[in-house]
Amino acid sequence: MTGAHGNFREERNVSDRVYIENGSMVLFNEEYFMRQALLCAEKAAAAGEVPVGAVAVRDGRIIARAWNQVEQLKDATAHAEVLLISALSSLTGDWRLDGIDLYVTKEPCAMCAGAMVNSRIRRVVFGMGDPRSGCAGSALDITGFPGMLHQVEVTGGILEQDCKELMRSFFRSVRKQKNEG
Repeated sequence: MTGAHGNFREERNVSDRVYIENGSMVLFNEEYFMRQALLCAEKAAAAGEVPVGAVAVRDGRIIARAWNQVEQLKDATAHAEVLLISALSSLTGDWRLDGIDLYVTKEPCAMCAGAMVNSRIRRVVFGMGDPRSGCAGSALDITGFPGMLHQVEVTGGILEQDCKELMRSFFRSVRKQKNEG
């Protein structure tokens, strides 16, 4: 079978998927996908953007990736999640993104959570919560608001410390540059 990750065969079919790829076992689970989102967040940080990265997963495979590009695009809506949803709509040819899980390093804001609801994302998995402005259950719960036509399943805290450390490191660097400049 050929897929986004090359030639592989499924070893077992449980919540964690194990594949043999080029002679090595690869475990595709929530941590694997969050690590891929962290790689995207690192790209954002390297470009001077707030380090938020996201990947979209369908049928156990990553189908799209994005990271914050607010400063680069001079667009307040260029959050990783919104860019990813837009790319997914182009990729799938539909605004309805049923069956797609979105992995993101930080809990979505109101705009991103609303976009997930409106595009019918199946599930959002985030790394670090945001008690001040997170809208997947921390400050607000847009993803699970009963009055909406769709609710998004939510799982939080996957690789939370790694996600927090990347965010802390980025803002330490920003503060240091401000103090030196």
